[in-house]
Amino acid sequence: MSALLRDAPVGQLIRWVTRNKYLAYPEEDPNFRCPGCYQNESKGFESQATTPDVTSPELEKEAEMPAGPAGPLRQDALTKAETAIDRESMSAMSERTLSKIMTRPELSNIHTRTDLEQAYTNATRQETLKQQASRPIQPQVTSDGIILVDWYTTDDPENPQNWSRGKKGLVVLQIYLYTLAVYMGSAIFTPSEPYIMEKLGVSEQVASLGLSMYVLGYGLGPLLWSPLSEIPIIGRNPPYMITLGIFVILSIPTAAVNSFPALVVLRFLQGFFGSPCLATGGASIGDIYSLLKMPYFLTGWAAWATAGPALAPIISGFSVPAKNWHWSLWEIVWLAAPVYISLLFLLPETSASNILLRRANRLRKATGNQQLKSQSEIDQAKMSVNHIIVSNLWRPIQINALDPAVLFTSLYTALMYSIFYSFFEVFPLVYATGNPGKATHGYGMNAGEIGLIFLSITVGVSIAIPTYILYLWYVFEPEVKTIGLGEPERRLVPALFASLLLPIGLFIFGWTANNSPKIHWIVPTIGVVIFTIGIFILFQCIFIYIPLTYPQYAASLFAGNDFARSSVAAGAIHFSRPMFHNLGVGPGVSLLAGLTVGGIIGIFTLWKFGAALRARSRFAAK
Repeated sequence: MSALLRDAPVGQLIRWVTRNKYLAYPEEDPNFRCPGCYQNESKGFESQATTPDVTSPELEKEAEMPAGPAGPLRQDALTKAETAIDRESMSAMSERTLSKIMTRPELSNIHTRTDLEQAYTNATRQETLKQQASRPIQPQVTSDGIILVDWYTTDDPENPQNWSRGKKGLVVLQIYLYTLAVYMGSAIFTPSEPYIMEKLGVSEQVASLGLSMYVLGYGLGPLLWSPLSEIPIIGRNPPYMITLGIFVILSIPTAAVNSFPALVVLRFLQGFFGSPCLATGGASIGDIYSLLKMPYFLTGWAAWATAGPALAPIISGFSVPAKNWHWSLWEIVWLAAPVYISLLFLLPETSASNILLRRANRLRKATGNQQLKSQSEIDQAKMSVNHIIVSNLWRPIQINALDPAVLFTSLYTALMYSIFYSFFEVFPLVYATGNPGKATHGYGMNAGEIGLIFLSITVGVSIAIPTYILYLWYVFEPEVKTIGLGEPERRLVPALFASLLLPIGLFIFGWTANNSPKIHWIVPTIGVVIFTIGIFILFQCIFIYIPLTYPQYAASLFAGNDFARSSVAAGAIHFSRPMFHNLGVGPGVSLLAGLTVGGIIGIFTLWKFGAALRARSRFAAK
């Protein structure tokens, strides 16, 4: 627990106030004996340059396994390789390979398919190597004499990949709760809209700005906050803690204000400052899990993100009518503040680049050797403001304009997200008052009961999660372990089936809801469940496909995709209500379902001809 508190924001503050007297790192102990092979002539520094023999045949085979698409070696090839490679050199190779296991945030350094294959092969190898006895890791020395500070041993506890299951679970749970609180902050506002219209004298469209500006804000935020978290000297925690602190503080005047213009501005700022985890949370999860295991936990993260907007109307749907329209906004404070306190005390830094950079600083102070540097320090020295702007603002626009595959995925996910947010406008027409002048007469539910209907989205996610995890467990992981990564288009196979569910679910919802209350309310609700299953699996497949196809641009593409989705969804909040009013629920939903049919054609085309598109793309890894 002391190490957990030390690496959390409160622990770092205690260290700063006490000048590192309390919660010290091992390198700050006067009796520190460095376990690595760092050559130094400075006083008080001891270096261990011995390399133990490798005694495990399994480890030797894993160390010799080549990366790439060729797959596992035959047994006879392994035997020949074992006799050809010296034990000592093989040991050093294994140690260095383990210390350099690729995590998702580091994919930006990959430019070729061979490098990507090697990253996943190393992730497979790590699962075996982690079971072996601890051994020192030999540091590398650059041509100009710089000694690269690395993990001390193969099971170095400072390496996030080596944290215990409990510590990893605690970190992931906090990321999930952080994501849930921010996403709930969007839709929790919707039950307040009718009361805002009455109390502040605004129209339906204007009242909806309280939702749409929040969504737009959390789409814009990642364009600024995500790049900051990739700078080694900053790391993950400072953007999280500063912005979430501002989010909590802003939530108080947002809940108390009685001016609608001020409310809209504050709602936008809420979304903007609440956004870092919505884009960077996946990178934090990738910091602590290997590429092979990470998809499981990203699926859980996506589930919490989807559940947030669905659960929010349940909470405020009953409280707002009983209290007042401010109540939903106060609930954001009560949700976010405990999460923020938890992060302050229990969220350690997860960025390996930042952890090694700070270790290098401590080693220089302890030894006086200025030749000790982390690779992240060297990389950071090459960064410039222009590079950050180009990578995170211009690059997504450029790739979307010039690469048809990226453009399609951006438009398709934006369409799915906009349909998802259109539910907040169409549900009251179906389940409450109906659509005046059209066939829909409504089921007569109150705001709280409509909130319960949103549980159908959670039900859909609950079905989609085990379905997709079974695919990861029985198809994705075994394929990577046995035949290699393969073509990225193989990861789109579940999306082919999921894409069919989208129009099916929408047509069921639209045409049974159009006849409410003649048809029981459960029937259109089942359509929502089917649509949710499809959209969830589809998103997971696309978000695996992008980093496999464009690994060096994955971070900027995710930020750009998030902006595109949120921008279109913000617009959908305003155009969907008049569309349903004018066309009716059945025709309006059918129009959206027709667009998803076009998406089916697109996803099958991408699966069939993706390899040809990649070959012609100037951005895809070759």
